[in-house]
Amino acid sequence: MNPDRLRELLESVRRGEVDTDAALERLARLPFVDVTDARVDTHRALRIGLPEVVFAPGKTPQQIVDIAKALRGAGQNVLVTRLETEPARQVCDRLAGGDYDAVARTLWIGPTEVAPIGKGTIAVISAGTADLPVAQEATRVARYFGNKVDLLVDVGVAGLHRLLASSETLRSARVLIAVAGMEGALPSVVGGLVDKPVIGVPTSVGYGASFGGITALLGMLTSCASNVTVVNIDNGFGAAYVATLINRL
Repeated sequence: MNPDRLRELLESVRRGEVDTDAALERLARLPFVDVTDARVDTHRALRIGLPEVVFAPGKTPQQIVDIAKALRGAGQNVLVTRLETEPARQVCDRLAGGDYDAVARTLWIGPTEVAPIGKGTIAVISAGTADLPVAQEATRVARYFGNKVDLLVDVGVAGLHRLLASSETLRSARVLIAVAGMEGALPSVVGGLVDKPVIGVPTSVGYGASFGGITALLGMLTSCASNVTVVNIDNGFGAAYVATLINRL
């Protein structure tokens, strides 16, 4: 349930197309749906504007299917993150209409095209090709949340001219997501070029002293660019979520 669906239901009652008891039955299912091993929050889109998203790690394919069916039964789209290829195959065998991206590790069950409702464009900037899985997760999530997204790939600080060649894309974006491993310098550079919020996403890409993304995380947290904020290591989803909220303001 989201504000548009609730408004449509209330208007149907007002016009006499849906009787009161039927409307009450729909609303009774509004807060959550109990399934085996989960209590699915179908009220979240109404409360905060974005629906519940399924985090796959730790869940069996059957648990993901049960949760997805509950969301679909409530008239909501389904987004599953961090879903590996083999579990995704099992889930897609049991659910129709799934769109799986092996790079982003996301599964989407919903309309092929989601109409943009964000006020501007979100730019997702990937420092290296090795950072692409996290950047692609951010891109897919942002698009499914109703944003226009521009993705820049392999434009890290080791070859700064590659980033500067896309300065028009950077300057025209309303929110920017900078994804980088190694020393995590990219958000600081981007932040010094634009007057918009920059969300840094440290990745676990790098050699030993990168400590699985901790070096990039600390580098981004100590950025000298004041318009940079940071999410957790490899958290492309979280960056897209926050960027979506900013883009709707």
